[in-house]
Amino acid sequence: MPRFLIALLALLFALSAVAAPERRVILISIDGLHPERLARLAPPTLTRWQAEGAHAAWMTPAYPTLTFPMHYTLVTGLVPDRHGIVHNRMVDAELGPFRLSLRAAVADGRWWDEAEPLWLTTRRHGLRSATLFWPGSEARIRGDRPDDWLPYAGDMPHRERVRRVLRWLDRVPARRPHFITLYFAAFDEASHEHGADSAEAAAALADIDAALAGLEAGLRERGLFDAVDLVVVSDHGMAEVDVANPRRLDATITLHDDEVVSSGELAGIAPRPGRGALIEAALLGRRDGFECWRKGELPAAWRYGTHPRIPPIVCQADEGVHLTHAARLAQGGRISVGAHGYAPDLPSMRAVFIARGPRVAPGVALPPIEAVDVHPFLLELLGLPPMDGDGDAAATRAALRD
Repeated sequence: MPRFLIALLALLFALSAVAAPERRVILISIDGLHPERLARLAPPTLTRWQAEGAHAAWMTPAYPTLTFPMHYTLVTGLVPDRHGIVHNRMVDAELGPFRLSLRAAVADGRWWDEAEPLWLTTRRHGLRSATLFWPGSEARIRGDRPDDWLPYAGDMPHRERVRRVLRWLDRVPARRPHFITLYFAAFDEASHEHGADSAEAAAALADIDAALAGLEAGLRERGLFDAVDLVVVSDHGMAEVDVANPRRLDATITLHDDEVVSSGELAGIAPRPGRGALIEAALLGRRDGFECWRKGELPAAWRYGTHPRIPPIVCQADEGVHLTHAARLAQGGRISVGAHGYAPDLPSMRAVFIARGPRVAPGVALPPIEAVDVHPFLLELLGLPPMDGDGDAAATRAALRD
């Protein structure tokens, strides 16, 4: 091929690369936000983003409706039974216990490496990623990390979180992230402590919305607001708890502390050797305020019950019910007035999905979607190829520009 033709083709390729702006996505989680509370409280920034872009009537969470399993579902496209983060509290035969307060476990990639989170998918395709607090992002998963990440600091002010994101976007283009996560826990925390319809929860959402207004202003100052796709999700809703009437898992049989892997709204029981039949006889089936199954016999719609980390017996509380036992009561723990972890098809557990940006079709109202549908949508926004997952790309296709 003549040299001048090679040079011409190289020039055309370079011009086409310049003409096609790089794709950038910020995935924002507002933990515990229900779409009806979003509509009632009407925070101005989120309300406008929803009107300008696309949104789903609601998003049905994966099971269980807990923070760590659901957040990992959102960035892997897999249900917890497949990605391995099956609860906020787990026990693994080799790794030992996992709970949110065990920072060494949370940062141990062996808990997370059964699935590839989106911040690693972007790196695998030559793009950059940055995570500002997202379950899993502190761990070295499959030997790799996001390009930028921070250990979780729940006391970091919302506006500082936004400033961190904007500083990442201030870098030279070659070091600017293409995929960013931004996480806010304050609404969930206030809802647990005071109730999801409390003044404290409303104030938390207002503060988050003000921070997002700052994000928008910062993006506009940098000429990026119409060049970045914003996707806002929550992980679950919130139900009011009957704190005066908890149900005892050990009402008819003694349960040793090491047999109760988790309690609360979703309980897991791992009987000591020789006690399985006794505990099954006491717990399996319908009880006052809850129901228990062997792990392989849970409702099929929940897609849960095969992973080794799921205890042999799983007990699901009815909406508003808290499950406890003697050892938990001895610890004197206060029962939260607001809770999640209930069945995903309950209206109270519904979550939020909003998208706005250059690749999002404006003014689109989607029917309800599933949490696993978010991952293929994010892949589309980033221009990445489809992956094997549990979601359906067709569920959000109408939200994409042609």
